[in-house]
Amino acid sequence: MTRAYSLLSGLSRQGLAANRALCKTGVAALGATGLILAGCADQSGSSGTGAVIAPATQATSHKVGVLLPLSGNNAALGHELLAGVQLALGGAGLPPDLQLDVHDTAAIGGAASATSAALQAGDGILLGPLTSGDTAVAAPAAQAAGIPVMAFTSDITQGRPGVWVMGITPEEQVQQLVAQAKRDGRQHFAALLPDNALGHAMGNGLISACRDQGLAAPAVAYHNGTADSIAQTLRQLSNYDARVAAVKQAMPATPVPGATTTRGNSSEVTGLTELPKLAQLPASLAAALGQDPNQPPAPTVQPGQASDGASALVAPAGPQITLGAPPFDALLLADIGLGLKNVLDALVVTQVNMPDVRIMGPGLWASFASKLGAIKGAWYAAPDPTSRQAFVSRFMARNHHMPKPLADMSYDAATAALTVARSGVPGYPAESLTRPGGFAGVDGTFTLLPDGRVRRALGVFEVMGNGSDARMISAPMQAKAGTSG
Repeated sequence: MTRAYSLLSGLSRQGLAANRALCKTGVAALGATGLILAGCADQSGSSGTGAVIAPATQATSHKVGVLLPLSGNNAALGHELLAGVQLALGGAGLPPDLQLDVHDTAAIGGAASATSAALQAGDGILLGPLTSGDTAVAAPAAQAAGIPVMAFTSDITQGRPGVWVMGITPEEQVQQLVAQAKRDGRQHFAALLPDNALGHAMGNGLISACRDQGLAAPAVAYHNGTADSIAQTLRQLSNYDARVAAVKQAMPATPVPGATTTRGNSSEVTGLTELPKLAQLPASLAAALGQDPNQPPAPTVQPGQASDGASALVAPAGPQITLGAPPFDALLLADIGLGLKNVLDALVVTQVNMPDVRIMGPGLWASFASKLGAIKGAWYAAPDPTSRQAFVSRFMARNHHMPKPLADMSYDAATAALTVARSGVPGYPAESLTRPGGFAGVDGTFTLLPDGRVRRALGVFEVMGNGSDARMISAPMQAKAGTSG
């Protein structure tokens, strides 16, 4: 089964309470499926309020500072990340001055004190912190000291020159999806997204991806999470009322005996005005077309059956009423759980169907792709799970448990630091960290871009339905520096 990755780095006010519960109970890791929300917003107040003290001179050693929550609510995640770092730096042939300097961002003073201690110790690079909030605290002092930061958040807003966001961001996933959809001939994109941090990250990613790839600006709409908000938002986004009006205008008010359509089939006219038995239209569409959604279907008596209609309802051969296509041929979603169920219900009501519209979603879907049969053919972007096997074997041999996906990120960050240290340059200069060839990571090649983004090799997966795992339809391509998507 494919994996979901660290995707959500901060939460809007609407989702904050839910995220607190997830992170406190450990559900945020969802160990059974490998889903990690690496960028849980800082909730413990551990960032501290004191000023971070930076040394007067920049460290030029290869000492590696590690900033992680090793106590408190996120201690388990912190220790998992530390295990990834230790695995990467635990082999033979290390540069003599490469040492680990570990600091607890959940201790007294929070991320501010941990960062000050690391800088005063002369660390040449900082791996961490975990959260978006802690990264916002640590990054300014590290930048002032000329010390690079490889943060384990996936909040792209924390990325800047000298501060890299190591999590697989929603924006990066959307870039891959749009590129694949464009190759598939899709030209008009839209998004129906939750009004929270993940939704806005996906929406911003879609706007950027369409711009970068020369496509028309997408239509992006946000809902507040309720079934009614989802239904109304999709109704507007899909031009539902106009599509219903077009069908209503094209059909007679009442069936005319003997009347025919352009294809000469009189039953088609009846089919547009009389709903098929046992398959009536949604109430909103029935009302718009002048039908009575509350009127029960008339029973049809079959030969040899009782005339009371019991067990005698059948669907006539007449065609279903079909609306025209919506004004887009690719739709991006970001919901999971109950929100996704409500979205799928709204897709049925508004007749936003595949293959006319390609449904795309977040890498979070990887953890339950076998249960998404209702949107068979939908896509999401994620790493190729087969590329992780060697790392899993090494991690299990050392730590005696399966690694959580967060450990991939810390291993990758430590691998990049080790590679630069072995090159013999003093410290960790930006030109070495942003080398065009990138670095060999757990899930494939990754490249650090000068602006703080990280490009990773992601594949595009298609939901197969029938309880089957998703199928990779586009293999990951080597990530290259300087590319926007």
